[in-house]
Amino acid sequence: MRIDGLLGGSFDEIGARAAALEAAGYDGAFTAETAHDPFLQLVVAAQATERMELGTAIAVAFARTPMTLGVTANDLHRASKGRLVLGLGSQIKPHIERRFSMPWSHPAPRMREFILAMRAIWGAWNDRTKLDFRGDFYQHTLMTPFFDPGPNPYGTPKVWLAAVGPHMTEVAGEVADGLLIHGFTTERYVREVTIPSLERGFARAGRTREGFEISGPIFVVTGADDESFASAKQGTQQQVAFYGSTPAYRGVLELHGWGELGDELNAMSKRGQWVEMGELITDDILDAFAVVAAPDDVAPMLRARYGPLIDRISFYTPYALDSDQSKSMLAAMKD
Repeated sequence: MRIDGLLGGSFDEIGARAAALEAAGYDGAFTAETAHDPFLQLVVAAQATERMELGTAIAVAFARTPMTLGVTANDLHRASKGRLVLGLGSQIKPHIERRFSMPWSHPAPRMREFILAMRAIWGAWNDRTKLDFRGDFYQHTLMTPFFDPGPNPYGTPKVWLAAVGPHMTEVAGEVADGLLIHGFTTERYVREVTIPSLERGFARAGRTREGFEISGPIFVVTGADDESFASAKQGTQQQVAFYGSTPAYRGVLELHGWGELGDELNAMSKRGQWVEMGELITDDILDAFAVVAAPDDVAPMLRARYGPLIDRISFYTPYALDSDQSKSMLAAMKD
């Protein structure tokens, strides 16, 4: 199992953080599109590292067009000497329409077409084929020499797709190179919903699981003493509650018989009761979403739970994790 680290922070810090992750032995480092542009952060990380894969987990596809994203990813893949993993996500309707002022409709079919259109653009540059993509959501039929960067010596980047529901997961199996499972998932959900959905996508495209990567952040609750463990537990409960309030993720709760909890969390979020929401996440619910263990037990529990299912993970710790504990967990996962 490969282990990835999460990159964030100011531009004054990102290079040093990326270099530290590479020196510690992480296989990849990923940015997220939150308060900063994820690609600009990776430019800095690429200059500070040599070996690690660098990726987005995630960049919001529908905030862009296949052409604009295709250009950015192509340039960054070249700048990183072939190390880019382009992780895409759809986000949800309110953010696309009200934050980005972009159109929202039929997210799974639109994402399928988005990735195919981007691949057609890359094909025009790398294979010298005529750009003639005509879909229901995107049309790209013009590419003149002035705007053509030519073949990329490192080829095209891997494209991973973030998905929770079965329809988007099927799209990942059909047209992507990997799947980013959401932090708001459980072992049971991966086994009973995610894997079967991927297999339907593979079958539709005549593909197999070979060469396809499944990656995801896994919640970890741990601490060296009672105080730090309690802080880790509270921080993770609040993050699980935040995700649980999102209607698009309700299917994960429904699988476990907790659908009404999603409704309650959603109502509380509209009232701004963010702290109180975390109090609804019981120990049973937390155990389903997170590996809750003493530091020395984290690695074996992660392997037992997710080793047969996914290819690479990152430690999802929505709290301040002691750096020595982080290094110890990484070393244990690598043994």
